Amino acid sequence: MAGSRHQARELALQVLFQIDGDAAADADEQLSYLAQEAGVSERAREFASGLIRGVVAHREELDQVILEASQNWRLEQMGRVDRAVLRLATFEIRHGQGVPVKAAINESIELAKTFSGHESGRFVNGVLGRIAALTTP
Repeated sequence: MAGSRHQARELALQVLFQIDGDAAADADEQLSYLAQEAGVSERAREFASGLIRGVVAHREELDQVILEASQNWRLEQMGRVDRAVLRLATFEIRHGQGVPVKAAINESIELAKTFSGHESGRFVNGVLGRIAALTTP
């Protein structure tokens, strides 16, 4: 399932990126379209859907946690990809989903590097490290 979970996170990131930039975008429509285009399994699509719904439902809380951990960066200053990656990972860290914190962070760093660049991976790692330290007992 690791490969399909990575694929699901990529899919979730793409949908979150799209709906962050377009208030009229429908997450379910975006997910259906992108899942079909990528040929992902139904299991990966369902996992992505749960991530997307969780991020959307908890967005205010996630944004507050990210703001507290990002030290001198407002959300509007962050790139859209970085913001989407941070929301996705923060949701997984804060709300479990049966994913170890370290795995959520590592996956997010890879997503940031792939979709935004090497420096974004370092930025995401720093913010998520602080979030994990604040979240885990």
